Amino acid sequence: MTSPHPALLQYVKTHLPRFRRELDELLVIPSVSTESARQGQVLAAAEWTAQALRALGCGRVESFPTPGAPLVYGESIPAGGSAPTVLIYGHYDVQPVDPLELWQSDPFQPVVRGEDLYARGASDMKGQILAVLKAVEAVLSAGAKRPAFKFLFEGEEEIGSTHLPEFIRTHRDLLACDLCLNPDAGMIAPELPTITYGLRGLAYFELRLRGPSHDLHSGMYGGVVHNPAQVLCELVAAMHEPSGRVNLPGFYDVVRPLDPEERRELGRLPMDEAFYLRASGAPALWAGEQGFTPFERVGARPTLEVNGLSSGFTGEGSKTVLPAEAMGKISMRLVPDQTPEQVTSQLEAFLRQRVPASVRWELKRLAGGPPSISARESPGVRALARALGEAWGQAPVFRREGGSIPVVAYLQEYLGVESLLTGFSLPEDNAHSPNEKLHLPTWQKGIAALALFFSYLAE
Repeated sequence: MTSPHPALLQYVKTHLPRFRRELDELLVIPSVSTESARQGQVLAAAEWTAQALRALGCGRVESFPTPGAPLVYGESIPAGGSAPTVLIYGHYDVQPVDPLELWQSDPFQPVVRGEDLYARGASDMKGQILAVLKAVEAVLSAGAKRPAFKFLFEGEEEIGSTHLPEFIRTHRDLLACDLCLNPDAGMIAPELPTITYGLRGLAYFELRLRGPSHDLHSGMYGGVVHNPAQVLCELVAAMHEPSGRVNLPGFYDVVRPLDPEERRELGRLPMDEAFYLRASGAPALWAGEQGFTPFERVGARPTLEVNGLSSGFTGEGSKTVLPAEAMGKISMRLVPDQTPEQVTSQLEAFLRQRVPASVRWELKRLAGGPPSISARESPGVRALARALGEAWGQAPVFRREGGSIPVVAYLQEYLGVESLLTGFSLPEDNAHSPNEKLHLPTWQKGIAALALFFSYLAE
């Protein structure tokens, strides 16, 4: 890799063993935010990130308490103050490890097998946090031109970033910046550096149906008392049309269409049917919404999914029961210009039309955030594209991401800044699943690319 900044690249190469040791130190902390018993470990991960910022020489490091996990802030302003200011975002919390029996090794004891590092959080996103911190360290140590740095790390991303939007809204001056770098996206393949310019939003619901006051003998009451489990199944089945479209009133009214030029660009990505079959292990793909490619359906079209169902007797053997209650977890991924508030109203209207009087229903919205989309031509994007191209030896690809990163929308709304989305996780890294891993050669290139990006951005 030929670079006008050889000192940056040499620094990364020389100090890579130490970077790996520090990553292990963070990975062994079981900072599972959704489990109350892990609260102490979540706090330990917050303190680890705060100490890492102090080690970088940040002039100000502060941990802001919330009713949940603390928000860790840091800043390092270079002399002169004329360089752009970059706000670096990350989250130090991780997903639960269940089912534990499917892990090939202890999820909180990092293990290298081949070129991969296995541990919970290795890919999402402790490995990404370390990549950006070490890129900043390389820029500072090599004396390269650099922007002003601000850092914001949260510990509740995996549970919906509950307290983040209010913090951003009430700390606009503290967080003021020219752009945000968010390395919580990822790459399509090890040889394809990726910049993500669109994210889908999220609306997550819990639907409960209640019939009789208690479970009933199915032989004595079946056929007379309406079964809430049956009603739930019928409702779920009715939420999609045979064509694959979501069957809620007005669901597509404000969905922004894909223009021909964008469809051509997205069509260049190697995300065909075979890709999704390999990545998912599914025997075949669902046709989904007709008229769109698999990648368009994942990244640029809205969806509705059933995430869980619960009702009645599910233990070993048989029990002839008519359940008193049924529950479903339902999520929607949103695209511009949908909002969680709009789709909540649409789901409520659907339920009012279709739930029979023989059962009572209750809908709770548990989490959500709006979608986002960014310009593909900006100084920040150009600097990032140049750095990624230099590190990988080829120009990056641009994509929309099917998932949601709530902080992106909050920063747009409250600070008026766009986020540069990249990262070095891979589709096969098993994020949120057993045997989560990080591809170490890709991670090393990522550190070098981010160091180059910071220098090019300042230039």
